[in-house]
Amino acid sequence: MTVSTSPEIAPGGLSRRRRLLVLAICCASIVVVVMDVSIVNLALPAIRRDLGASVAGLQWTVDAYTLVLASFLVLAGSTADRVGRRRVFQVGLAVFGLGSLLCGLAPSIGWLIAARVLQAVGGTMLNPVAMAIVATTFPDPAERARAIGVFGSMSGVSLALGPILGGALVDGLGWHSIFWINVPIVAAGIVGTALFVPESRAARARRFDPVGQVLMILVLAGVVYAIIESRTSGWGSPLILGLLAVAALSALGILGYERRRADPLLELRLFRSVPFSSAILMALFALCGFSAFLFVTTQYLQDVRGMSALTAGLCLLPVGVLVVVLSPRTGRLVGARGPRLPLVVAGAALALGGAASLWLGPATPLPAVLATYLLFGVFLGTVNPPITNTAVSGMPRSMAGVAASLASVGRQTGTTLGVAIAGTIVGSAFGGPAATTRAAYGVWWLVLGLGVGVLVLGLLSTGRWALRTAGPAAALFDEVDRGARASSPR
Repeated sequence: MTVSTSPEIAPGGLSRRRRLLVLAICCASIVVVVMDVSIVNLALPAIRRDLGASVAGLQWTVDAYTLVLASFLVLAGSTADRVGRRRVFQVGLAVFGLGSLLCGLAPSIGWLIAARVLQAVGGTMLNPVAMAIVATTFPDPAERARAIGVFGSMSGVSLALGPILGGALVDGLGWHSIFWINVPIVAAGIVGTALFVPESRAARARRFDPVGQVLMILVLAGVVYAIIESRTSGWGSPLILGLLAVAALSALGILGYERRRADPLLELRLFRSVPFSSAILMALFALCGFSAFLFVTTQYLQDVRGMSALTAGLCLLPVGVLVVVLSPRTGRLVGARGPRLPLVVAGAALALGGAASLWLGPATPLPAVLATYLLFGVFLGTVNPPITNTAVSGMPRSMAGVAASLASVGRQTGTTLGVAIAGTIVGSAFGGPAATTRAAYGVWWLVLGLGVGVLVLGLLSTGRWALRTAGPAAALFDEVDRGARASSPR
């Protein structure tokens, strides 16, 4: 995906009011897509009771959605660059709305998982495409930076506020309502897009890479399926070993095939930049830790402490409040002083949150529980802006969209792995307070380690040596762009 604003293809001359309307429409799309990653967590106990779902079924309810998002984000962005961003954006809204409707009507866990896949297919057409629409709608660099900052902050806010809204809806209207609420929002988005969003395309759209796309799906699906099913089949079973072998061979295929393409799905040359490589790992670590936290915590509050869905959601309010307060300030701090301090704070907060969670039990005083959740709020409020900044640091503008998209893939992959790993660690312990508390220890040690990883990578990726590696990587794409311009018809 690119964020080119070439005059002959980008919208121009829009009034300030219309530009803000376009931004609002794009923000609404990111809210529903990202919120559906976290809002479903509060509904998991109700879904389990109503549909008789197993732990694996609950894992797939979350992971079927995030796995599809991670697999197709880059493809959706490049397709929109080629055929038109507004057109793809409208299709994405329609598919996401239909998937949401079917989720609410699902009579069994299998149907719910299938509907979540359809919902995610629509979601892949919204996140990266909306980002490109925002970038082309605001031609002034300063105004564009502010608009992208607002758009980017919606991701963290939506992820944090999802459980709170989910708890209110589950208690008031039932778990089906967490999906139905999306339908009027996307309907309004479709109308607003038709009325206010201008069409735009990239100056040089990246070519479709079907082989790379299939290999990427095999890697992600193989690893996630193996983790989720390992609890019942065993790590030594032929099924699990076969899945891991397919994932490993596909990863080798990516390394061998993608480097020979002019426009690969996964631009491996970006990884020569230490800041970019670190940003992808930090995105994966960060969202793996937070999604594991959400998966275990929402069930701890309801199954262990006996809270209602609404009360459990309100217990996560400190996370949402801190994200709302800290995200914009973090963005400004990154712009003024760079990403190092926010990354160090985020990594330390995640590690401390994991360590503090080791002490949580059925009778832990509620103020101590809420104080622990404050650490996760500090983490989520400070981690997203510096990761995006680090990913695009030093990159030419033609590759900024690709770099940002791959950072989003890292986030979605982390979310998928976090739920898969957390569900596998806690296994079938849910239902017994003492057993659940003991089983969750492994998750909290994992979260602690991921926080340390973010902290170390934050220091590594912002040092002088790391920043020097970004220059040669960017120069490779400057050469590609010059060659493409020289060979293009005039």
